[in-house]
Amino acid sequence: MKHLLIIRHAKSSWNGIIPNDFDRTLNDRGHRDAPVMAKRMMDRKLQLDAIITSTALRAFTTAKYFASVNTIDTSQTIPIIEKDELYLAESSVFFDVISKISDDYKNIAIFSHNPGITNFINKLGVAHIDEMPTCGIFAVTIETKSWIDFKKSKKNFLFFDYPKNG
Repeated sequence: MKHLLIIRHAKSSWNGIIPNDFDRTLNDRGHRDAPVMAKRMMDRKLQLDAIITSTALRAFTTAKYFASVNTIDTSQTIPIIEKDELYLAESSVFFDVISKISDDYKNIAIFSHNPGITNFINKLGVAHIDEMPTCGIFAVTIETKSWIDFKKSKKNFLFFDYPKNG
């Protein structure tokens, strides 16, 4: 059994100073929500073995918040694996990235962007959401021993949480 947490980056800034979408930073709300959501994840007793993130600044920053909360609770540093292809990825990219994860990792979180992250969640076939909110966490269990079998393996809805939910 494996666990996958699908997490959209926290709320980001749209101020005119940022030269492009890729380099957008988290805004004040994003900096507040990310550690709160990371703590709520840990309250569910889900310790991550690895984090896989888009290299866009807002996704990577959100991932670092989750890594730091996981480290506090486990006193172990977990790897943050950066994947350029997760920036504005289509659903097929998520399936491809996940299928290549080391089987040493049982619980992983993947950080990315809309609309791809919403489309990917809906393709899992365990629940339907209209739009993944910023810093939302959608979690599933996967009945498999190997990530390479992720796409064809049975998935079960575990939980869906987001900042305005609590």
